[in-house]
Amino acid sequence: MTMYDSLDKVKAELAKCMKCGNCQEVCPIYLEEQKEGTVARGKIKLVEAVLKGDLEYTDGFADKLALCLTCKACNAKCPCGVKVDEVILAARSSIVKNKGLHPLKKFIFGTLKRPGLFNFGLKTGSVFQGLVFKKHKALNGAYPRFPFGLDLRRIVPPLAPSPLRDQLPEIVKADKPVKRAAFFTGCTMNYIYIDAGKAVVDVLKRNNIEVIIPKDQHCCSMPIIAHGDSITAKEMAKSHVDIFSKLDVDFIITACGSCGTTFNKHYLELLEDNQEYYLKAQTIASKIMDISDFIVKEIGLDKSKLGPVNLKVTYHDPCHLNRGMGVKDSPREILKAIPGLEFIEMQNADRCCGGAGSFSLTHYDLAMAIHKHKADAINAAKADAVVTGCGSCIMQLSDGMNRYNLNLPMYHTVEILAKSYAVKDQLDKTTAN
Repeated sequence: MTMYDSLDKVKAELAKCMKCGNCQEVCPIYLEEQKEGTVARGKIKLVEAVLKGDLEYTDGFADKLALCLTCKACNAKCPCGVKVDEVILAARSSIVKNKGLHPLKKFIFGTLKRPGLFNFGLKTGSVFQGLVFKKHKALNGAYPRFPFGLDLRRIVPPLAPSPLRDQLPEIVKADKPVKRAAFFTGCTMNYIYIDAGKAVVDVLKRNNIEVIIPKDQHCCSMPIIAHGDSITAKEMAKSHVDIFSKLDVDFIITACGSCGTTFNKHYLELLEDNQEYYLKAQTIASKIMDISDFIVKEIGLDKSKLGPVNLKVTYHDPCHLNRGMGVKDSPREILKAIPGLEFIEMQNADRCCGGAGSFSLTHYDLAMAIHKHKADAINAAKADAVVTGCGSCIMQLSDGMNRYNLNLPMYHTVEILAKSYAVKDQLDKTTAN
């Protein structure tokens, strides 16, 4: 039995909390709402009340537990080491088991676990997206024409004409391969930010890494875990364990902190009670590396291969990449190594942008209020562009920056690196001629 099956499994975490309130200092939601029920301490009290039988699984309880970004800021701040995100995810799973899953979520999650159907749906969506969305005049994005679950003020990026995995071969050969790595594309890189996905493959290939891109991979299931549907999440975890266990690779590369954290942490939690799958999931977790960490720690940055990128940038730390996977320094090392690039550290770079996957869909105004602090920090940095390591963050940052009239381009870290390699290639060709 796992923490997703029984709320009793997180009693040890609840017992650690000494109700000191340190979490108030860092919780993005509490800092906006100023209500005890929105901070980690308050939520822990509510979960304790449910376990004691003093509180039922009411709509109010569910609403309070939904007010969490799972940004892990409270985990990092807690002097007692309470894993608050585990308590939140376990409680949400318990809520679904007691109250059921909303029919719309059940439909969406059921589609996500069927990659063929999900792929077909988004391919169709890319063809007809002009009927549903109205193109923004200045940005590479669009507004919804109809209120179908999206705030009409929200700018969403266009779906790519075809998914990344359809555009690339399943095996990308390197000239002189020294390692083999599987690439888990995730949803945003596969369907939206395909240039970033191509940059991942380009950088790996340039550094003599043979890349395997399994065609049957699908959503990592983080959105499903976050909404408490642990049954579907377990099915998807098993599916990915089966897919990646059969690959003869040295590493599994991710380019999204949420995907990486799901593979190296949440799959272990979901499959804890199944020894066969748990052991396989452990092996997979040991191979997971974010692309920026892989570049710095496994490949190494050869500055002689880098060309100038004349750009002034600042960097936003994605919560799950920073506090989930522990990747903070590597993206900065990459940016600082690139000739011509000026790196400016923004204030509170690791503060949540308010996106948190689907949180910004269900709590748009609150997500934008949280984002305002990030927008102010970016504006103060006086950069030409914003770099980050997560597609979901790029989506939230782009929307929020537009709202506050700060329309800066957004890049994934690996896109800047790939551009630097390409510039050096061009300079070498020019010199040779």
